[in-house]
Amino acid sequence: MRVLLTGAFGNVGQSALEALLQRGHQVRCFDLRTRANERAAQKVLQRFPAQVEVLWGDLRQPEDVEKAVQGQDVVVHLAFIIPKLSRTGRGSEDHPDWAWEINVGGTRNLLQAMAAQPAPPRILFTSSVHVYGRTQDRLPPRTVDDPLQATEHYSRHKIACEEMVRQSGLEWAIFRLAACLPVRLILDPGMFDVPLDNRIEFVHRRDVGLAIAKAVECEEVWGRVWLIGGGPRCQFTYRDLVERVLGALGVGMLPEEAFASTPFAVDWMDTAESQRLLDYQHHTLDDYIRDMVQALGPWRHLIRAFRPLARTYLLSRSPYLRQASREHALRSRALERLSRAAGEVLAFCFRCLLVLRGSWARG
Repeated sequence: MRVLLTGAFGNVGQSALEALLQRGHQVRCFDLRTRANERAAQKVLQRFPAQVEVLWGDLRQPEDVEKAVQGQDVVVHLAFIIPKLSRTGRGSEDHPDWAWEINVGGTRNLLQAMAAQPAPPRILFTSSVHVYGRTQDRLPPRTVDDPLQATEHYSRHKIACEEMVRQSGLEWAIFRLAACLPVRLILDPGMFDVPLDNRIEFVHRRDVGLAIAKAVECEEVWGRVWLIGGGPRCQFTYRDLVERVLGALGVGMLPEEAFASTPFAVDWMDTAESQRLLDYQHHTLDDYIRDMVQALGPWRHLIRAFRPLARTYLLSRSPYLRQASREHALRSRALERLSRAAGEVLAFCFRCLLVLRGSWARG
């Protein structure tokens, strides 16, 4: 099968590309031309020279998109600007207008180019658990039929794209993904945005890649929304997830005040039906941790050796700890002023008592 894969060299993209190629598909990779993407492309071209085509382009440019969709059977649309940890170095929340042009405008260009083909391809669009909004006040798990509620630009973009895909007139499927973490040490302040008691479901990126590769071959997938997560073995509180990852890296758990208190838009999901159909849940958080340790190589020994410095650096990235420190300093100064004022009042009262006592003695 001929598959166009947008965002082919991103976090999920590389896993989807690997799974598609292993299953014998011809894959056209569409992504921005960056040094990191060029290195990734070179590696895959060396391994699968007869199955891979690389096409550099920009979703915002209709001519790039039109060229990309020609002659394809299925389009797997992964390319999207995320809130944090983006390979572009810019996020959807700090640059919402720019992100809208890529996320929503780019998806519109893609759908229009697909519809204009003599034999329009099918589209598999990857959405996110973020579309459900903050759901910690509801009983888990989230289901396909739960109401959608945008809480940030990213989820607003995903919801808009889901609707465009449904209304496109094309054969479609939508995957709403659980938290799929990149295999690298996350030094972004975004790691502190999730409260420690927040429910979160992890899914290994290789499992997402396998689900995508199996889906393009499966007739039952089309015309429906599917929840893709790690399953019950991968359902945690964020505290459990962070403690296990940081513990394995030798950093150790960080203090609670470093993390946000506002509920975050991730949750546990009901993935029983997608697992029944696609049989993709093969990895757990333990596999992710092993991948992380391997990816760090000798750096993990340095992290353990300089643990206090590593902890200090990570904590310096927390906006919540800085805010707590500022509030603590303000409270301390306020208490100090109050204490001085109270001392002055007590001293005045004591002097008054002495004066009154002298008056009573003379009387």
